[in-house]
Amino acid sequence: MGMFERDTDIYRDRDALREDYQPEELVGRDEELDTYRAALQPVINGEQPNNVFLYGKTGVGKTAATRYLLEHLKEDTAQYDDIELTLVSLNCDGLTSSYQVATRLVNQFRSDTDQISTTGYPRASVYEMLWDELDACGGTVIVVLDEVDHVEDDSILYQLPRARANGNLTEAKIGIIGISNDFSFREELSPKVRSSLCEQEIHFPAYDAEDLQKILQQRVDIAFHDGVLNPGVIPLCAAYGAKDAGDARQSIDLLMKAGDLARDDDTEHVTEEHVDRGRRALERGRIKEGITGLTQHGHLVLYALLTLDLEGEVPVRSRDIRPRYTRFTEMAGRDPLVPRRMRDHLSELAMLGIISVTERNEGRRGGTYREYAIDMDLHLLLEAMADTVDDVGVHKSVQEFLDEDVEEPVVDTSLAEFATED
Repeated sequence: MGMFERDTDIYRDRDALREDYQPEELVGRDEELDTYRAALQPVINGEQPNNVFLYGKTGVGKTAATRYLLEHLKEDTAQYDDIELTLVSLNCDGLTSSYQVATRLVNQFRSDTDQISTTGYPRASVYEMLWDELDACGGTVIVVLDEVDHVEDDSILYQLPRARANGNLTEAKIGIIGISNDFSFREELSPKVRSSLCEQEIHFPAYDAEDLQKILQQRVDIAFHDGVLNPGVIPLCAAYGAKDAGDARQSIDLLMKAGDLARDDDTEHVTEEHVDRGRRALERGRIKEGITGLTQHGHLVLYALLTLDLEGEVPVRSRDIRPRYTRFTEMAGRDPLVPRRMRDHLSELAMLGIISVTERNEGRRGGTYREYAIDMDLHLLLEAMADTVDDVGVHKSVQEFLDEDVEEPVVDTSLAEFATED
């Protein structure tokens, strides 16, 4: 008998729970798919494509819907001799400039032996190379820029949609699909870019628990053997997903983690207890990954919000977070960031799923603003933020929250809101 044997008691096809799995049908997105399909209709008509902007939180189906419709679009255009469709997709995570986006698009059109460097060229030269590649490709080209909110300047978002109108292209008809997790990204675009890129806007709202149950059931039918899941597993995974901002990906990941734990336990069924254990393990991993990528100021912003949450002051506006953040930066020996940069860190924390953000609109008098709160297990969050707590000191709200049998370093400061040693 070998060291490894196949274990098929729990899973029929575990890959059906992976992120790259594309179901034959998308559940819970009928209205959005209808709008999206209509926005892509000019392509099948041989017309200039629309530019489409999708926005919504992580895990609400934006990328899945794009992949699903573009696969069908490619299949359907193949029957028409007068349509040549090229699809180019680029995830902008890790790309901060239009220059980086442009160089990577150029390289997607070129062979491996003809790649250009991602540095060292004037931006105008890179754009010229991009126009040459697009015109050489010809026909209709759909460029998908996923997580486009990572790009800090909007040059590429102006140049691409207007390339044909500006005389940069003669053979290719370009359509742009921009996908963003950040609701504020659209508002931060310049008016000229907004009018071009956001020609057709589609908002993907969060899934509710009922939608998530349907999505999970669709995957369960393929991934697991019949009768393996206890009746409460799918509703519990869906409920956690609905709590986590309606994130289908988190619900599916949780279901897979529960299945893995059941397999590791060598049991015949996936139970609600496996779901609870899986949730804690995944949340610890998410917190660790999110915290690791933050700057010191990101940690300080989070610590300020955490203490306000412990005091029951949430949801809270950024202007009310700022005084405590400023105090914490001074105690850590740093200079506070300007309000806009502090808000950028709040947006980053929201995208990571560590905090929640709620849009408020009080009409003409109160205007529109955002309120923030912690959206993670507080014990796990404090565990991951131990270094920040050491740098700043244990705030009184934190000390009161800690278990009595856990000894935590207490910093004696002149601020009454910090815990002091007896």
